[in-house]
Amino acid sequence: MWIDSMQRAVDYMEKHLLEGLRIEDVAKEAHMSVYHFQHLFRILTDTSVMDYCRRRRMTLAAGELMAGRRKVLDLAYKYGYDSPESFSKAFRKQHGMSPRDARNYNGSLVFYNRLVIQVSLKGVEPMKYQIMEKEAIRIMGRKERISCKEGENLKIIPQMWRQFNEDGVLDDLDDWNDGVMEGLIGVCCTIGNGESIDYWIGASYQGKQPDGSYDMLEIPASKWAVFEVHGSMPGAIQKVWKQIYSEWFPSSGFTQGNGPEMEVYPDGDPSSDSYYSEIWIPVK
Repeated sequence: MWIDSMQRAVDYMEKHLLEGLRIEDVAKEAHMSVYHFQHLFRILTDTSVMDYCRRRRMTLAAGELMAGRRKVLDLAYKYGYDSPESFSKAFRKQHGMSPRDARNYNGSLVFYNRLVIQVSLKGVEPMKYQIMEKEAIRIMGRKERISCKEGENLKIIPQMWRQFNEDGVLDDLDDWNDGVMEGLIGVCCTIGNGESIDYWIGASYQGKQPDGSYDMLEIPASKWAVFEVHGSMPGAIQKVWKQIYSEWFPSSGFTQGNGPEMEVYPDGDPSSDSYYSEIWIPVK
């Protein structure tokens, strides 16, 4: 079960916190691509892999300081910092005080406990979805190849949407939409072992490429779980992503299939509480 795989990866991180952790090695422990591991980790924990490791290191360092066992210089090198100054800066960012104040018990420290992956099968809030078979979908749009290391994809994708909106690309794609799928589509295609992704912003279009300014992507025929999302962006869609992995997959009997994931954004005001969008995940 993927919950066990995620916990193995967390245990691996804890065991190697004081070493030069590589996200590729952590994802390998979970038998996932780098992209899917980071994506799922953030959905379940609301934080990135690297932020989790940083917080845990600062938690352990604070414990050692309060116990009075180590000098700040020794702790800086032990926890992977090049100098006491950089260590103190990171320590203050988490705890709101200097290492010296922590040693003297001047204030309250912020501790992050070791993570235990759990899921909820209660289904307190209903999820509206349908399972559908769909023929190949042809997408016209633009893509960027993005590294998943250090959460780079989480920074670049929102920038793509903002830039395409400012450049008029979103309006142009909306005009070309042929109606096979309503709205604009964000498509995530993993590359190789998932250290990089091709992220597409496009619209369904079955005709010939209108000019050289756009690329074409064909998404193979697949069985899809299509989840309804109601509410303003990005909070509403983030909430449903979390429900999918913490509630729906563990209890549905489905597993994730091969192929890209999609988010579909129909016309409307994304900031409205009544905005409707969809998450498409290939399943088997």
